[in-house]
Amino acid sequence: MSQPATPLSEEEQTRLVKQIGRAMLPALPQGWHRVRAEYRAAGRHIEVDLAFTGPDGQWRPVRPPMEVVQLFGRLRAGMHQPDRGTWLSAVYEIEAPAAFSVDFNADDEPRWRNAPPVIGFQDELRTFPRHDERIPDWLRQRVGLPPLPRPSAPGELRTAHVYDGRDEAGRPVVNRQAIDPQLGEALLTYLEAAPVVLAARNLDVDEFVGGQDVPLNFRTDGTWIWAGAVPHYLRKHGLPPEPALVEHIVSRGFRLGEVDEATRDRAVALITGGA
Repeated sequence: MSQPATPLSEEEQTRLVKQIGRAMLPALPQGWHRVRAEYRAAGRHIEVDLAFTGPDGQWRPVRPPMEVVQLFGRLRAGMHQPDRGTWLSAVYEIEAPAAFSVDFNADDEPRWRNAPPVIGFQDELRTFPRHDERIPDWLRQRVGLPPLPRPSAPGELRTAHVYDGRDEAGRPVVNRQAIDPQLGEALLTYLEAAPVVLAARNLDVDEFVGGQDVPLNFRTDGTWIWAGAVPHYLRKHGLPPEPALVEHIVSRGFRLGEVDEATRDRAVALITGGA
């Protein structure tokens, strides 16, 4: 799928909205009173409904002109913002002779006629990326991303995600920027020096290449908990740890502090589901 178009100015957006309204008119019969278009999209998946009322007030569907579909697509791409993404659905209403309104929705899941496949939602975030905190929970679920961590209370432990979710085939999904090799070495030193609070003798399967060589252990620095897979995948595959964990380690100057027994016990309870 193509990358987002050059952002449209407010003036260009207004002009395009009016164009969409004019493009609807050839599909309508004489004597229409109101018309309503609803556009829904996720990646390549697009749904467009067009209906009108006559003097009796009954809504009647009509086939939307291709120009209407294309213009909505141009408007959606042109309204993309790097932090917020773009809207997923729009409702455009016209009341004769010339009053109109347009509502855009960027956060709530559209009322699909047929829900898009997972790849449609993945394409959506690739083509119209948005900051992690602007991805709503329902969309995170659709693409296999873990839920956003809730803010930690003072003294509360956070558990790092090894990767960002799974695709339809169950394979790990990773959406993280590569890190500088020197930073990687400093992170590895920190991650592998923190005290182990829980460990098993056997090894786990490497989910990227197969083979059993992933340490089955958990470590904590008193603020975060991470599995042995986190440093393992960083060392073996260059997979960066969760960005928030990296920021935390950097903010500490890569220095580990003492972890008391009470904190270690809380970490074990969280790992085993006893908290």
